[in-house]
This record gives sequence, C-alpha cells and structure tokens, in this order.
Amino acid sequence: MSTDRKRIVAWVGSHILPHEGAVRSWLRRSQVPADEIDDLIQEAYCNLCDLDTVDHIPQPAAYFFRTVRNLLTDRLRRARIVRFETVAEVDAFPGHAEELSPERIITARNELDRVRRLIRALPGRCRQVIELRKVHGLSQREIGRRLNISESVVENEGVKGMRLLLKALQADGMDGTSERVQVKDGKARHRDRN
Repeated sequence: MSTDRKRIVAWVGSHILPHEGAVRSWLRRSQVPADEIDDLIQEAYCNLCDLDTVDHIPQPAAYFFRTVRNLLTDRLRRARIVRFETVAEVDAFPGHAEELSPERIITARNELDRVRRLIRALPGRCRQVIELRKVHGLSQREIGRRLNISESVVENEGVKGMRLLLKALQADGMDGTSERVQVKDGKARHRDRN
C-alpha cells in the first residue's frame, strides 16, 4: 500500500469512522432495510478510500453524510417503490441544509403539492390504495384487510395508480413548472391550454 493510500485510510479511520453511528441511526429512521444500510456504509467507505486526496474536505462529517445521502438518492431513483417518509428524511439529512437555497425549497414544496393533488384526483379506491401504500407504508395484506378487498385487487389498483401518476408527471415534463396534465376519471389527460 502506498504512503498516500495509507494516509487516506488513516484519515477515514480517524475523521469518518466516528460518524458512522450517526449515519446508521439516520438510515434506520429513514426505514432503510438493515442489509441496505450495511451496503450504503460499505460503498461510502470504498468511495472515500478511492479518493486521490482528502485535502479538499474541510468538514469530514458533512462529506461522509453527503456521500451516503447521494448513494441513497441514487438507489431511490432506481427503486420501484419508495416510501414518502424515506424521501422526506433524505432532505432532513445532516449536512444537507447548507445546500438548500430558498428557490430549491420552494420548488420541492411545489412538486410535493403537485403530487399530492394528483393523488387526490385519482379514482376513489385507487387513491386509497396509493395513499395507504405510499404515504402510510402499509403492506398489501394490511390494505386488503382495511379496504375489504383481495391482495390482487390492491396490487392492481396500486399499479394503476402509479401508472396514472407517472403518466401525468411525464406528460408534464416532471419539472413542476406547469400543470397541463390532470388525472380525471381514472385517466391522465392534458387540460385545455386556452
């Protein structure tokens, strides 16, 4: 192992390792599964140890938190089902506040409001399933019992709801700048632009 590599590994051990507990606690609060927590931490350590230098890192704890948060964000983008609580916790991650400009906060709030409006516009049972599954994090079995429907109906309504939401968001560019698309009568439609 080269001298530079040894120095970086020692730096990680003394400046990063002490913050692992706080990162793990945040990930548990975010309801990230235990095996994924281990993977995220390990990947963050690998990324840090692969750096050519650590001289550009004035705040090691914040850098470690951002590294893990970015890895988690990448996983969330690729995931098929993401709990709203997990997404909200990513924004509350320590070290994140310094990156939030007022414009970014307003944009995020507008996008969240837009998604909430689209969910409220879904057909009745479809809306209930999406809210119970995505907002409250209930299992398909729990939703079926609560709504007195089969798990296959829960799954079908969930798929239908997500397709409608995704179609509405994609048709509108997913940027939150306009609301030309609405969900009505179980279908995503463009509103009149007149």
